[in-house]
Amino acid sequence: MRTPETTRVRFAPSPTGELHVGNVRTALFNWLFARHQGGTFVLRIEDTDPERTSRAYVTSLLADLRWLALDWDEGPGKDGAFGPYYQSERLALYEASLRNLVNAGRVYPCYCTEEELEAERASLLAAHRAPRYLGRCRNLTAARRLQLEREGRRPAYRFRVMPGPIAFPDIIRGAMQFEGEDLGDFIIVRSNGIPAYNFAVVVDDHLMEITHVIRGEDHLSNTAMQMLLYGALGFDPPRFAHHALILGPDRTKLSKRHGSVSVAAFRDRGYLPEGLLNYLALLGSSLGEGKEVCTRDELVRSFSLERAGRSAAVFDEEKLRWLNGIYIRKDDHRRLAERLTPFMEKAGYTRKDMGSRRIEEIAIAVRDNLVTLADIGNYKNLFFDDRYEVNAEARLLLRKEEARQVLTAFRETLQVAPHEGEPAYREVIRQVSDKTGLKGKRLFMPIRAAITGSTEGPELDRIFAVLRRTSLLKRTERALA
Repeated sequence: MRTPETTRVRFAPSPTGELHVGNVRTALFNWLFARHQGGTFVLRIEDTDPERTSRAYVTSLLADLRWLALDWDEGPGKDGAFGPYYQSERLALYEASLRNLVNAGRVYPCYCTEEELEAERASLLAAHRAPRYLGRCRNLTAARRLQLEREGRRPAYRFRVMPGPIAFPDIIRGAMQFEGEDLGDFIIVRSNGIPAYNFAVVVDDHLMEITHVIRGEDHLSNTAMQMLLYGALGFDPPRFAHHALILGPDRTKLSKRHGSVSVAAFRDRGYLPEGLLNYLALLGSSLGEGKEVCTRDELVRSFSLERAGRSAAVFDEEKLRWLNGIYIRKDDHRRLAERLTPFMEKAGYTRKDMGSRRIEEIAIAVRDNLVTLADIGNYKNLFFDDRYEVNAEARLLLRKEEARQVLTAFRETLQVAPHEGEPAYREVIRQVSDKTGLKGKRLFMPIRAAITGSTEGPELDRIFAVLRRTSLLKRTERALA
């Protein structure tokens, strides 16, 4: 492995849609490796396909990475010595490398139409053979090429693949080998002049001095093609590490058919970035000592590509929810209040409800009961008298005579309590217990049902901290009535 000072990795997404958690895991592994090695994390935008890419997707991608706090050292907004960092601005670099390959006889123009290629593919599949290009244009004469161009055909450029093994070491998977005859001659520049993925990334990774390429195992066959290009261009290849993919519950690659799996969707559902990254770092990996809840610094310190795992892991949202709840409970109450505010607005809390101190009080009261930030919507009626209501289970409990005795004592004690809010809670409860001779659920449940309208929810002392004496007495009177 190269020295930490020279380590350079990259995350190179294509802005053709919203950022997917599978791609985030790749970004995370690159970021963790760079930080662990004391190296450089490069963000490169692969936007050479104008029909599929969108500036709006670039904007949302950058916003998602910032929300996740996966900060890049070079890339959009952080220019370095190896820019530009948008592939669409690097076309001249690809043209220069293409000329070198043409002059060396390593590529040739291909005039096949999409229809011809599809017919060839269908024929191979019908014969139970793997689809690949069979070399129709490999040995065309100059006269035949001229004739095809006069017909209006614009050529793509294909790389000449020679038969024989293509081997490379993989940090995660060990020794890998492909056969050239299984790949076929592949396109490196399309007929519209746009470089194909495998060609552009080889040029970019070399010119950006990338030392390690960390990506999903679905790129393994791409790596075989790229190794051929590195050799033909006279470039030293980086080291490769192909991590396992994330699977859905049906054990197929996680995708839209499994529901909304974009970063934006998880953010909108109330997940915290810390919880999502912690879960993705754990998924299919081992952090050592069986630890599951890790700070960002702990993840950086313990990260190892060798422990990334070769087997695909199933995405378990229940496990993510469990982790997310832990991070909500650990969050600073002021920051939690800020994070809850947009979810409160979405849930219907009105502007008069939304003073910053009030939101902080609510955040402290409910934090132990939240699994996601969106769960705050379950409590929008709890803290406001004009919305307060009693559910059927609580109403049934409040009809019992013993409950009425508890609430009568509670009302009398609360009316003369010297304090209000949380300081009054323990003393009021103690006196009510003394007056009624009741303890445990027989004491607490009637009070909970009366002041919250439910038989479950946040701890009563935290409810006292938010609701003032006036609200507590008003609700108790209503329960007694």
